[in-house]
Amino acid sequence: MTPRSSIRPNPRLYVIAPAVDDPVTLSGALAEVFRAAAVAAVLIRPGDADERGVISRVKAAAPGVQSAGAALLVEGRSGIVARSGADGAHVVGPDALRAALQTLKPNFVVGAGGLHSRHDAMVAAEAGADYVMFGEPDAAGRHPSRDAVIDRVAWWAEVFEIPCVGYAIALEDIDALAAAGADFVAVGDALFEDPRGPNAAAAEAAARLALTEITT
Repeated sequence: MTPRSSIRPNPRLYVIAPAVDDPVTLSGALAEVFRAAAVAAVLIRPGDADERGVISRVKAAAPGVQSAGAALLVEGRSGIVARSGADGAHVVGPDALRAALQTLKPNFVVGAGGLHSRHDAMVAAEAGADYVMFGEPDAAGRHPSRDAVIDRVAWWAEVFEIPCVGYAIALEDIDALAAAGADFVAVGDALFEDPRGPNAAAAEAAARLALTEITT
């Protein structure tokens, strides 16, 4: 194994928080991760929760996330970012991206997901997205193939400077995504559904990010 940092900075961990309604449970799960790993960003997924409930959840999580040195992002609900204390939004689709960029830039982070083609990714970057994400599940929970995500990450890393996030379905996927050139690796269920608990899973994720073989 070759330390990736000898060639370029190590990829960083992007945590997709569990979709729980209880702020105490959410903050506790995230604290377990922070004790084991350095985290660049945490994405909160509101789902169908009402606006007031989402704002309360984000406000409760923000101090712990931000004191750990991570950015707190909200999925989809760009309209509540400023009121909730979040650092930005992760949005899906060109219409949502355009709307978020108009209301949030330049003070907040706007990331783009749901990019189904190389063209979609280039359009998002040209529009002003702060990062692009490849491989996250769609609304029905379906993922693109592991090989397709690795191929997309490798292409992006070779050509573009805007950061990309590669989504890891399993902890074992981290190595290949990092080696392909991902700037960040997103991990969600693989952390919070690990039978060892999020602390042990995050420690493994951090170890995999810190040391990987370069193939690009």
